[in-house]
Amino acid sequence: TVAAALEQFTINFTITNLPYTSDLENPDSAKFRATQRVMNTLLDRLLKESSIGPTFQGCETTDFRYGPGSHRDQTRVDAVCTYSKEPSAAPLDRVGLYHQVSNKTRGITQLGPYSLDKDSL
Repeated sequence: TVAAALEQFTINFTITNLPYTSDLENPDSAKFRATQRVMNTLLDRLLKESSIGPTFQGCETTDFRYGPGSHRDQTRVDAVCTYSKEPSAAPLDRVGLYHQVSNKTRGITQLGPYSLDKDSL
């Protein structure tokens, strides 16, 4: 039998109530690490409750950037999420997953304490 393969997908969105600071540029800073930990936890919780929940392995926030254009009052989040995919399983249903994430974030407006730009996911 062929073992399940670990597959990855990226998720990006903009937080409108987290001002971007230079600390978020530095992966070694306390602010980066603390924000990364919170973000990973929120994303893990969100995706564990989705259709990929049983195969979901976790998300790792990789980058924080300032919002669209040069809006430093917003922070763009990049994360890589991993799930295990059986060889016989259908490809990841990105559209379905998008709708589930939308439903669980009040129409892509809220993730935990963070407000999201609804058009940014």
